[in-house]
Amino acid sequence: MSTTPKQALFAEFAAVARALGHPHRLEILEHLAQGERGVEALAERTGLSVANASQHLQQLRRAGLVAARRDGKFVLHRLADEGVLRLLAQLRHVAERNLAEVDSIVRGYFADRDSLEPVSPGELLGRLREGAVTVLDVRPADEFAMGHLPGAVSMPLDQLEARLAELDPTQDVVAYCRGPYCVLSFEAVAALRARGFKAHRLEDGLPEWRAAGLPVEAAAV
Repeated sequence: MSTTPKQALFAEFAAVARALGHPHRLEILEHLAQGERGVEALAERTGLSVANASQHLQQLRRAGLVAARRDGKFVLHRLADEGVLRLLAQLRHVAERNLAEVDSIVRGYFADRDSLEPVSPGELLGRLREGAVTVLDVRPADEFAMGHLPGAVSMPLDQLEARLAELDPTQDVVAYCRGPYCVLSFEAVAALRARGFKAHRLEDGLPEWRAAGLPVEAAAV
């Protein structure tokens, strides 16, 4: 039986869906949303072997979700475009609305650590302009260097306890990390609240902030 153009298109769409159909590949996309990465760095961050990470990247590239460029002897990978980030956001929203398992995880872990409303990007931008908030980037320092919110302080989660004295206890703190479900900001806010700070998290992460056209700085730590 011959294939119609519509069926051929659906087959290609299905290839994109299959590329998204693995938790490791979704995690790789989250890391690439922070900036370009080589396969070795991705393997380290995700806990995969280099060979396994490379196989996942190949599938993502074949599906048009990831692009790559050569930098000397290295190959750096990145999201193909901002549409990939929007696709991931829609996947998350559909799962949140329609899957009881997702709702259970969100309520059981994230809601318990986020009893106060998160700060929206628009609200945070206004407070930044007023100088009324300390913004903490709790991602690893190399991700901060690739791009961060204006005026943010790099304070990776594993350094937070040792650096609390650097924070003004009279000023509100907003922490952010890789995205809406990045546990780093949730854990940072919980730790800060336990020590008496008025702390909130940004409702999204750096990629969503950048995709909204809001200002981003990039500099060495």
